[in-house]
Amino acid sequence: MGIFGKIGAGLKKTRDSILNSVNSMLHSFTRIDEELFEELEEILIMADTGASTAAHICDRVRAKVKERGETDPAKIKGLLAETAAELLRGGQELSLNTCPAVILVIGVNGVGKTTTIGKLAARFRAEGKKVILGAADTFRAAAIEQLEVWADRAGVDLVRHSEGSDPAAVVFDTLAAARARRADIVICDTAGRLHNKKNLMEELAKISRVIERELPGADKEVLLVLDATTGQNAVNQAREFKNAAGITGIVLTKLDGTARGGVVLAIREELDVPVKFVGVGEGVDDLMPFDPEAFAGGLFAEEEPA
Repeated sequence: MGIFGKIGAGLKKTRDSILNSVNSMLHSFTRIDEELFEELEEILIMADTGASTAAHICDRVRAKVKERGETDPAKIKGLLAETAAELLRGGQELSLNTCPAVILVIGVNGVGKTTTIGKLAARFRAEGKKVILGAADTFRAAAIEQLEVWADRAGVDLVRHSEGSDPAAVVFDTLAAARARRADIVICDTAGRLHNKKNLMEELAKISRVIERELPGADKEVLLVLDATTGQNAVNQAREFKNAAGITGIVLTKLDGTARGGVVLAIREELDVPVKFVGVGEGVDDLMPFDPEAFAGGLFAEEEPA
């Protein structure tokens, strides 16, 4: 199954929810009018796009209808897919051109952060990259142990200290190992909490200083892992972390487990942060690079793509 098919299958709950509502709504209209757009906006809000994003999407679709002289309500679904892809396009690619390059991964406990790191490591290793993991979320011993399991599973090296160690010290040792072993990519599990933004900012700033000192000029991505099933709460988390940590991208997990996948649109539109990976299943290969066209098609297609 290709990217389009996997994302389409992973979006089944969201697609079924939206399409059932959209189809039911469209069957009650014989022409495209303002009442149709009011109902469409409500449907999008229920899919967790958020009110402002839903209004913006409807404005864009309304403009396309006027520009193209559309009158058939059946055309709305195609215009929705086209508009969604336009809103989401841009910034999906990881910037990892230096050797080594660094990925810092953050996110609250329970969103699938450690699993995401393991799946990323397995993906890069399958591409022939040499990967080293750093267990710099030292707040919980369980996080370190879980990352060790994933490192073994992915066949990559892990640098770890004991629980309660200085996260920046773990990153320092991980970077030293990366240089010595000529690694391509360093992935560091970092802050798993947001109860104190000042501490979070100080911790990440210290880690960033270590990276800049030890690997000057290295490419660095800061990826925030969010649980799609939490809907608008995921948007709120992203807003808080963006303010505290300067994130460069989002990894959205458990997209296959929610009927409210419109949160992808809300994150991009409200926060201007690109979604770079999505989780659409439990398998190691079900963490996929985000494709705006595949997402839009998977969300508004009548049938699961092959």
